[in-house]
Amino acid sequence: MERNVLDVWPLGNPSSENLFLKVYSTLRYGGNTSCVEVRLADGMVVVFDCGTGAYGLGQELLATGQHPVDGHLLITHTHWDHIQGFPFFTPLFVPGNTWDIYAPGGMGRQLEDMLAGQMEYTYFPVTLAQLAATIRFHNLSEGPFALGSGQVTARYLNHPALTPGYRLEAGGVSVIYATDHEPHTRLQSAGPGATVSYTRALEVHQEERGHMAFIAGADLVIHDAQYTAAEYVQKVGWGHSTVEYAVDVALAAQAKRLALFHHDALRHDDAVDHLVAVCRQRVAACGGALEVFAAAEGQVIELTEVESRAVPTMTSAEAVAPRVTSGPAQATLTVLIVDDDPDVVRILTMALQPEGFRLLTGYDGGTALQIARAERPALILLDWQMPGRDGLEVCRTLRTETDPQLRDVPVVLLTAQGGEDNIATGFAAGITDYLTKPFYPAYVRSRVRGWLQRTQG
Repeated sequence: MERNVLDVWPLGNPSSENLFLKVYSTLRYGGNTSCVEVRLADGMVVVFDCGTGAYGLGQELLATGQHPVDGHLLITHTHWDHIQGFPFFTPLFVPGNTWDIYAPGGMGRQLEDMLAGQMEYTYFPVTLAQLAATIRFHNLSEGPFALGSGQVTARYLNHPALTPGYRLEAGGVSVIYATDHEPHTRLQSAGPGATVSYTRALEVHQEERGHMAFIAGADLVIHDAQYTAAEYVQKVGWGHSTVEYAVDVALAAQAKRLALFHHDALRHDDAVDHLVAVCRQRVAACGGALEVFAAAEGQVIELTEVESRAVPTMTSAEAVAPRVTSGPAQATLTVLIVDDDPDVVRILTMALQPEGFRLLTGYDGGTALQIARAERPALILLDWQMPGRDGLEVCRTLRTETDPQLRDVPVVLLTAQGGEDNIATGFAAGITDYLTKPFYPAYVRSRVRGWLQRTQG
């Protein structure tokens, strides 16, 4: 797990694995799991995630003596370190308070049910139904929606669970909350200098370009920075960023401030200080003006309207529509899996079966085209190297079809070729996403759900 600290209010994050550490080793940066408060100029309270830091935040909110204590809670995903504090967030127990809670749509699974699960009698003495405050649940898809005097834009990050990041804009300033995000390319560079920056890898992967467009020009970026590039080699697929990547994307996006967030559970205060110094050297070597610091519990950052600036123009690969949904479960969708390795097909089938999709399989490019034309799947998982027609040939053919459902079908390419030139070649052939082997099944499930949410609503 990891140690998270908060940035705009009392946040932090160590998980249970961090409990053996001596308290003094995290005195300055803290040790609670993710929870960040943003207070708008009109007094509206917006909270990102509800990890263990939510307990202290709830106490501070009630200590003001104001009543009611209302707010908006935006959850990125329901991994335990992001919802552990929910049962201990005291404003939820007070009659007269109203809290709107948002989280990504679960393709049929409701947010309310997931939060209620950790409050069942087996785990907790108070059930969700016994909370005295008025609680309204909202399932989100990607895109913008109004939040009082501000606007929030959600965009899916790269994590083994469907996880949006949030961009909050109000009063001419913008704050990004992008935690639990892994680079879309495994090419990570170490060192402080511009010569080792992997900018091209960011440019050729459309999802990386979309991520940079999401944070473009932000006044404050709170970004996952759990690992170093050297550590990442052993952490591929765990769903978190390197400090080098966080600096590079913030620089490329022309952000103003970067708060390193989601600190590793085993990283003590002095080690965090060292990483901040390394990141600042990296910025200086690139000739950048980005301000880098480490998020800490109790830390308060004030952003005033005079600090705002024009957002630089950046091309984003994604086109998403605003949606806040609460309707019935989505109809069964068809997913086509094509790979010449039967073991890969079997693993992918097992990973996606619990999602309730209708799964079709094939083992070569010719069969892929036949099935696609006959069944019109909602998404295709497609191997690159196959006998006969390879995956890129299949994708190029699909993009010339007259049927728009076939021509525009999302194609996620599966390949062991992870070089920058390979990635560029794949996107030039018309693929939608690029997934490098080997991969964790949970990652495939998350990416599939994300693309279906984007294209199917």
